[in-house]
Parts: sequence; C-alpha cells; structure tokens
Amino acid sequence: MKRLLVVHHTPSPTLQAMLEAVLAGLDQPDLADLDVVTQAALAAGPMDVLAADGLVLGTPVNIGYISGAMKHFFDLTYYPCLAQTTGLPFSYYLHGDSNVAGGTRAMDQITKGLGWRQVTKPVSCTGPLTSADTNDLRELGATVAAHALDLL
Repeated sequence: MKRLLVVHHTPSPTLQAMLEAVLAGLDQPDLADLDVVTQAALAAGPMDVLAADGLVLGTPVNIGYISGAMKHFFDLTYYPCLAQTTGLPFSYYLHGDSNVAGGTRAMDQITKGLGWRQVTKPVSCTGPLTSADTNDLRELGATVAAHALDLL
C-alpha cells in the first residue's frame, strides 16, 4: 500500500482548519488505497519520510520564517533522507498573519536541496481562510495523493 505522509505544525485554529481541508481532499474513492499518516513536525523523523510515497508539509510563518518545529523536522531528516528521497512528490501550505514570503523561500530552498518534486503549487494564506483557500487546500491534498499513488 502506498503511503502519504502529512507533516504539520498546527498551533492555531486557522492551521487546524488548513490541515483538515488537506485531509478532506483525501476522502475520495480513487484515493482509498492510500495509507495516510499524519505526524506533528516535532514527532516526525527520517523513518517516516523514507516510508512515504508522497509528502504534504504545513507550517505557520512566524517572524518571516517557517516554524521552529518545521525547521527541526528538516534538521532531523535532511541528511538521512537526502539520497533516498530524490523525486519524492510533495507540496506544502503556509499561514502567516501578514506575509509568508520568507517561509515560502525557506520551504523552496530546503525541498529543492532535498531534490523533492513539487507536484502542485503551495497554498499560502494570510489572515482568515476563505472558501477559495479551503478548496485549494483540498486540491493540494488530492493532487499529492494522486502522485503518491502514481495516478498522475
């Protein structure tokens, strides 16, 4: 069975809603054969990434950068996963109060360094979520899942 790993740092109601929207996008009959594993960023490690066929990452942007929890996840997994996960399909979502540019730059640089393959554009939100944001998050989850299952 193929596995989708969702690694998130969810310290706010908005980020919880974002995570739930991503997971709702996985509730489709053609994705039923997918094992979805959801891990907090501080709990996920290299073995989780190595066992994954696809990856969704979610983090707040605090003080112009990804959360310390997400940075810890990358610090812990970078070298053990570097050679073995090249081409891993992934995408990510971010939330910030006013600006997510620094978080976007960090996520792009780190995942490019890992050689992961971004299969859909990230979802970046500031302020309250809109219905369009929620739809984009559902689509993000479904698209990464379809790539993990080799449907796309």
